[in-house]
Amino acid sequence: MEWETVIGLEIHAQLATQTKIFSGAATAYGAEPNTQACLIDLGMPGVLPVLNEEAVRMAVKLGLAIGAEVAPRSVFARKNYFYPDLPKGYQISQYELPVVARGTLEIELEDGETKTIGVTRAHLEEDAGKSLHEDFHGMSGIDLNRAGTPLLEIVSEPDMRSAKEAVAYMKKLHTLVRYLEICDGNMQEGSFRCDANVSVRPQGQHKFGTRCEIKNLNSFRYVERAINYEVERQIAIIEGGGAVVQETRLYDPNKDETRSMRSKEEANDYRYFPDPDLLPLEIAADFVETVRTTLPELPDEKKHRFMTHYGLSAYDAGVLTASREMGDYYEQVVKVCGGHAKLAANWTMVELSAVLNRDNLDIADSPVSADMLGQMLARIHDNTISGKIAKDVFEAMCNGEGTADEIIEKKGLKQITDTGAIEKIIDEVMAANPGQLADYRAGKEKLFGFFVGQVMKATGGKANPGQLNDLLKKKLAG
Repeated sequence: MEWETVIGLEIHAQLATQTKIFSGAATAYGAEPNTQACLIDLGMPGVLPVLNEEAVRMAVKLGLAIGAEVAPRSVFARKNYFYPDLPKGYQISQYELPVVARGTLEIELEDGETKTIGVTRAHLEEDAGKSLHEDFHGMSGIDLNRAGTPLLEIVSEPDMRSAKEAVAYMKKLHTLVRYLEICDGNMQEGSFRCDANVSVRPQGQHKFGTRCEIKNLNSFRYVERAINYEVERQIAIIEGGGAVVQETRLYDPNKDETRSMRSKEEANDYRYFPDPDLLPLEIAADFVETVRTTLPELPDEKKHRFMTHYGLSAYDAGVLTASREMGDYYEQVVKVCGGHAKLAANWTMVELSAVLNRDNLDIADSPVSADMLGQMLARIHDNTISGKIAKDVFEAMCNGEGTADEIIEKKGLKQITDTGAIEKIIDEVMAANPGQLADYRAGKEKLFGFFVGQVMKATGGKANPGQLNDLLKKKLAG
């Protein structure tokens, strides 16, 4: 039987506010346990939550970016369940009336085609604390620093049909929240994570199969591997005559498998009801319009502009707009080097990215600034240095040896562009290699590369390649 996979993602984006969603406690990552949890976060009697306006602004920003409806009136609810790191015994979330609903996100598939994924809703909620098991023998510790941290839970429609589509959607949303500057997207710190709802059904069947939810996936690789494993597991159960049980599962990356965590809760298990301590959230139309004026150029818009304005391919434009910082860096390089867009794209995507990956650096921490790279590319274009020499200059810049001009001057790396000087060296090379010269003139044209190499060796790689090729062809032809 042919099977179809059905996937929906619930993505939790930690909002980049300075304080928590209902209290004034800090949200900074990495503090000592329980040093950033105030009386409100601890659920002490008599304290009242106060909504963080900045968290609302960020939610509205996302809604506008995905073409969704921003609710003029939404309601906070109590989601009741017991867990050690949830001091109040309930989580403040949104249920029936979320702040954002009915948006879309367009993803690009491997074959270059695009697909629109529906976004059912995005609602504001508080995060829970964290249970710590490693450092306590036979016991668990509780760190409540994260309790009350603002989250935006973004729930997709079950529109994805493969793990690769799910990853493409997650990556697109990851790029978007970082462009909007509402989430730092740091997956290692848990700022951007997802739960994947996965089911299978016979090809052509309209009714959905029984779904399982895989919790807390915090890397694109784990999302793909967990979904693929879960799909195979469900198909094997059904083809073996069994039935898939609706449940919550965890992914174990060491064993590359999912395993049962608990039975899947339904909404009525949480006994949702409106939080009596919080008034309904009312968002005025002028507030929405004010937020709209703060929207940056979005990834798809920037990609299209890079293709039309700079003449880049869809692939190059996609790579260079994968982050807002990368796009800004590239445009500054183009500006400084005199508008040579393709040259700037190649160096940014290849040489610079290789160094950043090697040293595990973000573009903001690049050892070579956009101005420095742009100035070096200008030296390539005006024939001061060749592309080959430029690699040595770039490496020296990475090592902190100065600007391109300083390195070129200090190391004597200027190209030889004097025609007479190049011709003289060609004559010397030909005279020193009479056998190869005779063979070349007898028809062994592959020896042209030999002569190029010898001249380059004699000039320390400084001969202008274009001039060298033209002059050498004439000389070798006799």
